[in-house]
Amino acid sequence: MKKFIILNVWSFFRFSIISILLLLINGMFIIANAKIVSSVKPIGFIAEAIASGVTDTDILLPDGASPHTYFLKPSDLVKLKSAQLVIWVGEDIETFLPTILKDIDKKKQIELMQLPQVKAFLRVGQKHNESKFHHENNHKDHFHNSEYDEHIWLSPKIAKIIAQTIHDKLIIQYPNKRAIIDENLSKFTTKLIETEQNIAKKLISVQNKGYFVFHDAYGYFESQFGLKNLGSFIINPAVQSGVQKIYAIQQKLKEHQAVCVFKEPQFNSAVIEKLVDGTDVHIGVLNPLGTDIIPSKDSYSQFLLQLTQQFLDCLDNK
Repeated sequence: MKKFIILNVWSFFRFSIISILLLLINGMFIIANAKIVSSVKPIGFIAEAIASGVTDTDILLPDGASPHTYFLKPSDLVKLKSAQLVIWVGEDIETFLPTILKDIDKKKQIELMQLPQVKAFLRVGQKHNESKFHHENNHKDHFHNSEYDEHIWLSPKIAKIIAQTIHDKLIIQYPNKRAIIDENLSKFTTKLIETEQNIAKKLISVQNKGYFVFHDAYGYFESQFGLKNLGSFIINPAVQSGVQKIYAIQQKLKEHQAVCVFKEPQFNSAVIEKLVDGTDVHIGVLNPLGTDIIPSKDSYSQFLLQLTQQFLDCLDNK
């Protein structure tokens, strides 16, 4: 009798465990029902603008995380494998993605750095300038993305290409919703042009004010709007800055070449507080990933305007 009770308890326990696991797996697939998954939030903003009213979108990278240092979770793998379209930048930014994406159909992916239209607007990154000798002598057949600044979501010009590319993919996948997709693209482009004009006017007054950034990420935005970036503490946040670089920045701060030093919420930037101590240099915060902005039709423009205001909040203090 005792043995029978034990067997029944074990059977019930085993059934319960299996049931819970099935519920969890089903729950993960319900969570991961987005048809379009973007790697980082600003790309997700563009995807949401074009796909609004057509299909669901989702973003892989959570607020507060960096694409340079992120590790995929099991729920992320489910999202990626169940997505109808995955949009990502390139292997130098999202180092956590290439391995898993090898097992996903290329037709279900948009790797933005590989688009010919995007390549036409790419700027050489500081990373390549500072390590040209290393690349030329040790990585002659290295994938060419390493030469370029991959923070392409900070370029309104490239954002329009990304929007057009998503539009073209969605028309193939949802031919019966072409009118909505066309209208979404038109509204996005019109709104973005207005935003660019607005930003250009706002930033005229601070174009000659020098500053340093924690992380070399803003080149596209800075070159379009004529801002005066004097340098960055680090190029890749996964690699610490050398003593020489820190010393050089410290000297420039002492020589009053900069009015601001910008940190980022994604990274521990305690070095910045130490460097500006005893100077009249302001510390500002730049958020290149649009943390806390909720994806919507207008969220990409909101993201650019937020970044603009973050520049002004610090640079306009002088």
